[in-house]
Amino acid sequence: MQQLPFPRFLRQVLLADAAAGALMALPLLAAADALSPLLGLPAVLLRAAALLLLPVAAFVAWTGTRPFLPVRLVWCVIAVNLLWVADSAALLLSGHLAPTMWGQALVIVQAAAVALFAELEYLGLRRARRSRTEQQGQQRFA
Repeated sequence: MQQLPFPRFLRQVLLADAAAGALMALPLLAAADALSPLLGLPAVLLRAAALLLLPVAAFVAWTGTRPFLPVRLVWCVIAVNLLWVADSAALLLSGHLAPTMWGQALVIVQAAAVALFAELEYLGLRRARRSRTEQQGQQRFA
């Protein structure tokens, strides 16, 4: 597995992503029954989303705390985030559910936040690779 020095920016983005996922999961899990009528989304869906978010958040946090940058794991985090965004769009566009205005807003806002995390993680990964390439180039000429 390719490993790079772990840039601070990418580490912070991964840890923020993990924290946001956990913070989203906790109220969904604790108050699914109360949130369901407000959001127009089934309580079982809210609980399932929360139960999926918790291990994903733990994995993202674990990835963000490695001593070296595990490139493949970061790509997995990006892929899972993009899948979450696609699933959020599918939930709204499928017509199988009829979320309220608040439910639609929640799905859209959280999908936008997850898309932003994916973009920032991609930029951080690109920056880390560029930094490594520059360091290798400087070592050749030193």
